[in-house]
Amino acid sequence: MPDLEQGTHALSAPSDDHKSEQTQHFVVPTLNRAITPGGHPLDTSQPSFPVYHRKLGNPGPLGLFSFAITTFVLSMFNIGVRGITHPNVVVGMCFGVGGLAQLLAGQWEFAVGNTFGATAFSAYGTFWISFGLIYWPSSGILTADYAPGELASALGIYLIGWFVFTFIMALGTLKASVELAFTFWVLDCAFLMLAVGEFTASTGCHTAGGYLGIIAAFSAMYCGATGILTPETSHFTLPSYDLSGANKAKKN
Repeated sequence: MPDLEQGTHALSAPSDDHKSEQTQHFVVPTLNRAITPGGHPLDTSQPSFPVYHRKLGNPGPLGLFSFAITTFVLSMFNIGVRGITHPNVVVGMCFGVGGLAQLLAGQWEFAVGNTFGATAFSAYGTFWISFGLIYWPSSGILTADYAPGELASALGIYLIGWFVFTFIMALGTLKASVELAFTFWVLDCAFLMLAVGEFTASTGCHTAGGYLGIIAAFSAMYCGATGILTPETSHFTLPSYDLSGANKAKKN
């Protein structure tokens, strides 16, 4: 017959030392699983869905380059390079590059928690889409029955709206970096000159707005390049000049 004492001992509660070993064996992995591989707290609010927390890339360079390339092309048309006087060729870029790509970058900036970048890229993405619609022949906006000077005034008001918006956004760059602040302030001046050109029918103002747009475009490209040419991807990096004072505080 089996030893009842031995059987009772086998079914008895484990000792305190054994409990401690079990706790160490099972609790520690549970604590580790509270943090996902991406470094985020584990979210179990929707148990029916798998939890995927991946490290997101930086959408800033996409937004900056999308804006810069489209601005550069349109600004080259505004200054009349190679005799170009109609900017309709830029419509495709307005919808695809300056519009869709920049709008997507703005939504991804929301995901990474950058409110300024999300607002800027999303807004300017919609700007380019709206601009493309104005010059899209099928929209009929430019061919409507306007009174003399009415279309120019309407376009001027349209540009003034973006001048005001850009001014507000430029104020938000004063603690960012020199290159980003420079981009927004030059862009703001470009909107103003283009608006004045519409109101006054001044070719000189249109041309000045075009040159300012080119400067803003190259400055935005520089900003984008600082996010692409990192130590992980390039043998050299571009300097970025901080305006927040955080670097000085760290040195002190």
